[in-house]
Amino acid sequence: MNITPKLLSRRTALLLPLLATPARAQEKTLKVVTSFTILADMVHQVGETRVAVRSLAGPNQDLHGFEPRPSDLQAVAQADVMVVNGLGLEGWAERIAKAAGFKGTAIVASKGVAALKAGHKPGAGHSHAGHNHGAHDPHAWQDIANARRYVENIRAGLAAADPSRAAAHTAAAARYTAELTALDAEIRALFAAIPRALRRAVTSHDAFAYFAAAYGMDMLAIAGTWKDSEPSARDLAALTAQVKRQNIRALFLENASNPAALNALSSETGIRIGGELYPDALTPPGGPADTYLKMMRHNATTIVAALK
Repeated sequence: MNITPKLLSRRTALLLPLLATPARAQEKTLKVVTSFTILADMVHQVGETRVAVRSLAGPNQDLHGFEPRPSDLQAVAQADVMVVNGLGLEGWAERIAKAAGFKGTAIVASKGVAALKAGHKPGAGHSHAGHNHGAHDPHAWQDIANARRYVENIRAGLAAADPSRAAAHTAAAARYTAELTALDAEIRALFAAIPRALRRAVTSHDAFAYFAAAYGMDMLAIAGTWKDSEPSARDLAALTAQVKRQNIRALFLENASNPAALNALSSETGIRIGGELYPDALTPPGGPADTYLKMMRHNATTIVAALK
Protein backbone atom coordinates (compact mmCIF):
# COMPACT_ATOMS: atom_id res chain seq x y z
CA MET A 1 0.00 0.00 0.00
CA ASN A 2 1.34 3.42 -0.94
CA ILE A 3 1.20 6.05 1.78
CA THR A 4 1.52 9.58 0.56
CA PRO A 5 3.52 12.11 2.62
CA LYS A 6 0.29 14.01 3.32
CA LEU A 7 -1.42 10.89 4.68
CA LEU A 8 1.66 10.02 6.74
CA SER A 9 1.65 13.49 8.25
CA ARG A 10 -2.02 13.16 9.25
CA ARG A 11 -1.47 9.74 10.84
CA THR A 12 1.59 11.01 12.71
CA ALA A 13 -0.43 13.88 14.10
CA LEU A 14 -3.07 11.47 15.33
CA LEU A 15 -0.49 9.21 16.97
CA LEU A 16 1.43 11.92 18.83
CA PRO A 17 -1.06 12.27 21.74
CA LEU A 18 -1.02 8.50 22.20
CA LEU A 19 2.77 8.42 22.20
CA ALA A 20 2.85 11.19 24.82
CA THR A 21 0.42 9.47 27.19
CA PRO A 22 2.95 7.17 28.97
CA ALA A 23 5.24 10.14 29.68
CA ARG A 24 2.37 12.12 31.21
CA ALA A 25 1.29 9.12 33.27
CA GLN A 26 4.72 9.06 34.90
CA GLU A 27 4.24 12.61 36.21
CA LYS A 28 2.44 11.58 39.36
CA THR A 29 1.19 13.98 41.99
CA LEU A 30 3.82 14.38 44.68
CA LYS A 31 2.68 13.43 48.16
CA VAL A 32 3.98 16.08 50.54
CA VAL A 33 3.74 16.11 54.33
CA THR A 34 4.42 19.31 56.26
CA SER A 35 4.67 19.84 59.98
CA PHE A 36 2.14 22.69 60.15
CA THR A 37 -0.33 24.65 58.08
CA ILE A 38 1.82 27.65 57.14
CA LEU A 39 4.32 25.36 55.44
CA ALA A 40 1.48 23.44 53.79
CA ASP A 41 0.21 26.65 52.20
CA MET A 42 3.66 27.59 50.95
CA VAL A 43 4.12 24.14 49.40
CA HIS A 44 0.74 24.44 47.72
CA GLN A 45 1.64 27.85 46.30
CA VAL A 46 4.84 26.45 44.75
CA GLY A 47 3.62 22.97 43.81
CA GLU A 48 0.10 23.98 42.78
CA THR A 49 -1.80 20.97 41.35
CA ARG A 50 1.43 18.99 41.09
CA VAL A 51 1.37 18.27 44.82
CA ALA A 52 -1.03 16.76 47.35
CA VAL A 53 -0.23 18.31 50.72
CA ARG A 54 -1.06 17.11 54.22
CA SER A 55 -0.26 19.15 57.31
CA LEU A 56 0.36 17.06 60.41
CA ALA A 57 -0.75 19.85 62.77
CA GLY A 58 -4.06 21.18 61.53
CA PRO A 59 -5.67 24.65 61.37
CA ASN A 60 -5.68 26.60 64.65
CA GLN A 61 -3.55 23.84 66.23
CA ASP A 62 -0.65 24.72 68.51
CA LEU A 63 2.47 23.01 67.16
CA HIS A 64 4.68 23.64 70.18
CA GLY A 65 3.26 20.72 72.15
CA PHE A 66 2.26 18.63 69.13
CA GLU A 67 2.62 14.86 69.39
CA PRO A 68 2.33 12.79 66.16
CA ARG A 69 -0.45 10.21 65.92
CA PRO A 70 -0.30 6.78 64.25
CA SER A 71 -2.07 8.23 61.21
CA ASP A 72 0.70 10.82 60.95
CA LEU A 73 3.30 8.07 60.93
CA GLN A 74 1.48 6.42 58.03
CA ALA A 75 1.31 9.71 56.12
CA VAL A 76 5.05 10.25 56.51
CA ALA A 77 5.74 6.67 55.40
CA GLN A 78 3.80 7.26 52.16
CA ALA A 79 5.16 10.75 51.45
CA ASP A 80 7.53 11.66 48.63
CA VAL A 81 8.53 14.89 50.40
CA MET A 82 8.56 15.98 54.04
CA VAL A 83 8.83 19.68 54.93
CA VAL A 84 9.66 20.96 58.42
CA ASN A 85 10.49 24.39 59.76
CA GLY A 86 13.65 23.51 61.66
CA LEU A 87 15.27 25.79 64.28
CA GLY A 88 14.22 23.29 66.95
CA LEU A 89 10.49 23.71 66.37
CA GLU A 90 9.70 20.08 65.57
CA GLY A 91 11.64 18.03 68.09
CA TRP A 92 9.75 14.94 66.95
CA ALA A 93 10.46 15.26 63.22
CA GLU A 94 13.59 13.13 63.00
CA ARG A 95 12.03 10.50 65.25
CA ILE A 96 8.85 10.15 63.20
CA ALA A 97 10.77 10.11 59.90
CA LYS A 98 12.97 7.28 61.17
CA ALA A 99 10.05 5.33 62.63
CA ALA A 100 8.13 5.66 59.36
CA GLY A 101 11.07 4.59 57.25
CA PHE A 102 10.84 7.83 55.28
CA LYS A 103 13.07 7.67 52.18
CA GLY A 104 11.86 10.74 50.29
CA THR A 105 13.14 14.29 49.96
CA ALA A 106 13.49 16.18 53.25
CA ILE A 107 13.17 19.97 53.19
CA VAL A 108 14.10 22.25 56.10
CA ALA A 109 12.26 25.43 55.18
CA SER A 110 14.29 27.74 57.42
CA LYS A 111 17.68 26.67 56.00
CA GLY A 112 19.82 29.76 55.45
CA VAL A 113 17.69 32.09 57.59
CA ALA A 114 19.49 34.45 59.97
CA ALA A 115 17.85 33.08 63.10
CA LEU A 116 17.22 35.16 66.20
CA LYS A 117 18.23 33.79 69.55
CA ALA A 118 15.40 32.57 71.76
CA GLY A 119 14.15 35.40 73.96
CA HIS A 120 15.45 38.06 71.54
CA LYS A 121 14.21 41.50 72.56
CA PRO A 122 13.84 43.86 69.58
CA GLY A 123 14.02 47.53 70.45
CA ALA A 124 12.86 48.30 73.99
CA GLY A 125 10.59 45.28 74.15
CA HIS A 126 10.76 42.58 76.75
CA SER A 127 9.97 38.91 76.74
CA HIS A 128 8.86 36.97 79.80
CA ALA A 129 10.44 33.70 78.78
CA GLY A 130 9.11 30.40 79.98
CA HIS A 131 10.96 27.17 79.13
CA ASN A 132 13.18 27.47 76.08
CA HIS A 133 13.44 24.24 74.09
CA GLY A 134 16.20 25.47 71.81
CA ALA A 135 18.81 28.15 71.21
CA HIS A 136 16.89 29.90 68.45
CA ASP A 137 13.46 31.45 68.05
CA PRO A 138 11.78 29.20 65.46
CA HIS A 139 9.10 31.68 64.29
CA ALA A 140 11.21 32.94 61.38
CA TRP A 141 8.23 32.98 58.98
CA GLN A 142 6.93 36.09 60.78
CA ASP A 143 9.41 38.11 58.70
CA ILE A 144 8.41 38.04 55.02
CA ALA A 145 12.07 38.28 54.00
CA ASN A 146 12.53 34.91 55.68
CA ALA A 147 9.35 33.60 54.04
CA ARG A 148 10.98 34.25 50.67
CA ARG A 149 13.89 32.03 51.78
CA TYR A 150 11.37 29.38 52.83
CA VAL A 151 9.83 29.49 49.35
CA GLU A 152 13.22 29.10 47.66
CA ASN A 153 14.05 26.09 49.85
CA ILE A 154 10.68 24.53 49.06
CA ARG A 155 11.13 25.20 45.34
CA ALA A 156 14.56 23.57 45.35
CA GLY A 157 13.27 20.56 47.27
CA LEU A 158 10.28 20.01 45.01
CA ALA A 159 12.49 20.38 41.94
CA ALA A 160 14.88 17.76 43.31
CA ALA A 161 12.01 15.38 44.03
CA ASP A 162 10.29 16.11 40.71
CA PRO A 163 12.94 17.12 38.13
CA SER A 164 10.65 16.77 35.12
CA ARG A 165 8.51 19.64 36.41
CA ALA A 166 11.25 21.78 37.94
CA ALA A 167 10.47 24.62 35.54
CA ALA A 168 6.83 24.71 36.64
CA HIS A 169 7.86 24.79 40.31
CA THR A 170 10.30 27.61 39.57
CA ALA A 171 7.70 29.67 37.72
CA ALA A 172 5.16 29.28 40.53
CA ALA A 173 7.78 30.17 43.15
CA ALA A 174 8.69 33.33 41.23
CA ARG A 175 5.04 34.36 41.04
CA TYR A 176 4.52 33.73 44.75
CA THR A 177 7.75 35.50 45.72
CA ALA A 178 6.54 38.59 43.84
CA GLU A 179 3.31 38.50 45.87
CA LEU A 180 5.32 38.24 49.10
CA THR A 181 7.50 41.18 48.12
CA ALA A 182 4.44 43.30 47.34
CA LEU A 183 2.85 42.41 50.69
CA ASP A 184 6.05 43.29 52.54
CA ALA A 185 5.97 46.76 50.97
CA GLU A 186 2.26 47.09 51.84
CA ILE A 187 2.89 46.25 55.51
CA ARG A 188 5.85 48.65 55.73
CA ALA A 189 3.63 51.43 54.41
CA LEU A 190 1.00 50.64 57.06
CA PHE A 191 3.51 50.88 59.91
CA ALA A 192 5.11 54.03 58.48
CA ALA A 193 1.90 55.86 59.39
CA ILE A 194 2.36 54.98 63.09
CA PRO A 195 5.00 56.93 65.08
CA ARG A 196 7.79 54.60 66.22
CA ALA A 197 7.21 55.42 69.88
CA LEU A 198 3.63 54.12 69.63
CA ARG A 199 4.50 50.79 68.00
CA ARG A 200 4.24 48.77 71.21
CA ALA A 201 1.94 45.88 71.96
CA VAL A 202 1.53 42.77 74.11
CA THR A 203 0.73 39.29 72.80
CA SER A 204 -0.03 35.94 74.39
CA HIS A 205 3.38 34.41 73.73
CA ASP A 206 6.72 35.35 72.25
CA ALA A 207 6.11 34.51 68.60
CA PHE A 208 6.50 37.95 67.03
CA ALA A 209 10.19 38.82 67.52
CA TYR A 210 10.88 38.50 63.78
CA PHE A 211 7.80 40.56 62.94
CA ALA A 212 8.83 43.23 65.44
CA ALA A 213 12.38 43.40 64.12
CA ALA A 214 11.16 43.63 60.51
CA TYR A 215 8.60 46.38 61.08
CA GLY A 216 10.13 48.40 63.91
CA MET A 217 7.98 47.36 66.85
CA ASP A 218 8.32 46.49 70.51
CA MET A 219 6.38 43.29 71.19
CA LEU A 220 6.03 42.18 74.79
CA ALA A 221 4.83 38.67 75.58
CA ILE A 222 3.05 37.10 78.52
CA ALA A 223 4.52 33.66 77.94
CA GLY A 224 7.90 32.78 76.47
CA THR A 225 8.86 31.55 73.05
CA TRP A 226 7.45 28.14 74.01
CA LYS A 227 3.88 28.01 75.29
CA ASP A 228 4.37 25.31 77.92
CA SER A 229 4.17 27.65 80.91
CA GLU A 230 1.92 30.42 82.20
CA PRO A 231 3.43 33.54 83.81
CA SER A 232 3.65 33.65 87.58
CA ALA A 233 1.83 36.31 89.59
CA ARG A 234 5.17 38.08 89.96
CA ASP A 235 5.75 38.05 86.20
CA LEU A 236 2.24 39.37 85.57
CA ALA A 237 2.72 42.18 88.09
CA ALA A 238 6.04 43.15 86.48
CA LEU A 239 4.47 43.12 83.02
CA THR A 240 1.54 45.22 84.23
CA ALA A 241 3.96 47.82 85.58
CA GLN A 242 5.93 47.83 82.33
CA VAL A 243 2.79 48.17 80.22
CA LYS A 244 1.75 51.23 82.19
CA ARG A 245 5.27 52.69 82.24
CA GLN A 246 5.74 52.36 78.46
CA ASN A 247 2.23 53.57 77.62
CA ILE A 248 1.41 50.43 75.65
CA ARG A 249 -1.90 50.86 73.87
CA ALA A 250 -2.93 47.39 72.65
CA LEU A 251 -3.10 43.77 73.74
CA PHE A 252 -3.60 40.89 71.32
CA LEU A 253 -4.90 37.37 71.70
CA GLU A 254 -3.52 34.57 69.54
CA ASN A 255 -5.34 31.63 68.05
CA ALA A 256 -4.46 28.35 69.77
CA SER A 257 -3.48 30.24 72.96
CA ASN A 258 -5.08 30.33 76.39
CA PRO A 259 -6.60 33.83 76.79
CA ALA A 260 -6.73 33.78 80.61
CA ALA A 261 -3.46 35.60 81.31
CA LEU A 262 -4.05 38.24 78.67
CA ASN A 263 -7.57 38.85 79.95
CA ALA A 264 -6.10 39.30 83.44
CA LEU A 265 -3.57 41.81 82.08
CA SER A 266 -6.35 43.70 80.30
CA SER A 267 -8.30 43.87 83.54
CA GLU A 268 -5.24 45.08 85.50
CA THR A 269 -4.23 47.77 83.02
CA GLY A 270 -7.57 48.83 81.58
CA ILE A 271 -6.18 48.32 78.07
CA ARG A 272 -8.60 46.72 75.66
CA ILE A 273 -7.76 43.63 73.64
CA GLY A 274 -7.24 44.80 70.07
CA GLY A 275 -8.06 41.55 68.30
CA GLU A 276 -6.77 38.09 67.51
CA LEU A 277 -3.45 37.40 65.79
CA TYR A 278 -2.26 34.26 64.02
CA PRO A 279 1.38 33.41 64.76
CA ASP A 280 1.75 29.65 64.28
CA ALA A 281 -1.29 28.21 62.52
CA LEU A 282 -3.65 29.19 59.75
CA THR A 283 -7.42 29.17 60.11
CA PRO A 284 -9.65 26.62 58.37
CA PRO A 285 -10.57 27.49 54.75
CA GLY A 286 -12.75 30.58 54.60
CA GLY A 287 -11.29 32.05 57.78
CA PRO A 288 -9.47 35.38 58.06
CA ALA A 289 -6.03 33.75 57.86
CA ASP A 290 -6.40 30.64 55.70
CA THR A 291 -3.24 31.42 53.68
CA TYR A 292 0.14 32.81 54.70
CA LEU A 293 -0.46 36.00 52.71
CA LYS A 294 -3.84 36.55 54.38
CA MET A 295 -2.36 35.75 57.80
CA MET A 296 0.41 38.33 57.51
CA ARG A 297 -1.94 40.98 56.11
CA HIS A 298 -4.50 40.28 58.86
CA ASN A 299 -1.88 40.49 61.63
CA ALA A 300 -0.45 43.74 60.30
CA THR A 301 -3.78 45.48 59.73
CA THR A 302 -5.12 44.32 63.10
CA ILE A 303 -2.07 45.66 64.93
CA VAL A 304 -2.02 48.96 63.07
CA ALA A 305 -5.77 49.53 63.58
CA ALA A 306 -5.37 49.04 67.34
CA LEU A 307 -2.37 51.39 67.56
CA LYS A 308 -4.00 54.31 65.77
